[in-house]
Amino acid sequence: MVKLSAGKKANKIIVILGPTAAGKTSLGVYLAWKYQGEIISADSRQVYQGMDIGTGKDLAAYKVGHRYVPYHLIDIISPNTEFNLAQYQKLALGAISDIINRGKLPIIVGGTGLYLQALVDNYDLSKISPDLEKRRELEALTKDELFGRLEKLKPEFALKLNNSDKNNPRHLVRYLEILEQEGELSGKKDTPYDFLVLGLDFSDDILRERVVKRIKDRLENEDMLGEVERLHKSGVSWERLISFGLEYRFLSYHLLGKLDYEEMLQKLSDASYRFAKRQKTWFKRWEKQGRKINWVSGQSEAEELIDNYL
Repeated sequence: MVKLSAGKKANKIIVILGPTAAGKTSLGVYLAWKYQGEIISADSRQVYQGMDIGTGKDLAAYKVGHRYVPYHLIDIISPNTEFNLAQYQKLALGAISDIINRGKLPIIVGGTGLYLQALVDNYDLSKISPDLEKRRELEALTKDELFGRLEKLKPEFALKLNNSDKNNPRHLVRYLEILEQEGELSGKKDTPYDFLVLGLDFSDDILRERVVKRIKDRLENEDMLGEVERLHKSGVSWERLISFGLEYRFLSYHLLGKLDYEEMLQKLSDASYRFAKRQKTWFKRWEKQGRKINWVSGQSEAEELIDNYL
């Protein structure tokens, strides 16, 4: 395990991003173990308690030898509680400050592009709080109606959105909330932190294989179906579960009798692969906006970059 002086780590932060099934957690945990770091999750669904298998928390992976690698922003709220970008940013910045003050290295790990970009680029969201009446009005609209409203309000911003955003009603609602209050989503504040952003990626064919293999493993060996049943029995409505998308959506449809097992598996595999490709598109767009992402194939390349950085 590498020991670093507090001076070398002051205000330096590692980010590990990539599409689903790219191996972010295992790399992040190894690097946290080696460099005396702590993990901050940047996954919009891992904040929810009880949603473990479907979101890929892999909490057992956080133990290396006899030592647990500390993690933050995982299992912090009930699935029945709303959680938004501004809340994430505030909590993540708090975790970063706490980790650095204790002389440790923050390592942000995740694939939710919106969360990552808001944190690393330091979007000015401090004054943006949800108007519950307005939110209810927006949530009653279809995704097409929401996007149309966004196009009218901020056409140049709407043009930049990828398919992931256009088809995600929760993202569209949040964009509208922010833009209607502040007029800009990308207004940035100065940040005291320096970020080294590492990206994991694979060819589309390999990525599809990894996505499908992980889904089958979670269904056959980790009881992902049982997890969805338990969440529903604990008071999470089918509507709420479906709103979380991917695993929770298609497994709920299966449990409701709307899809047989093979149909569920096929639709979930296809949707998860499309989601992974949309994540890749987000990261490529972020690069075009000026964010340097160092693409690595595994531990050795990541270590070399981090050694030079620190």
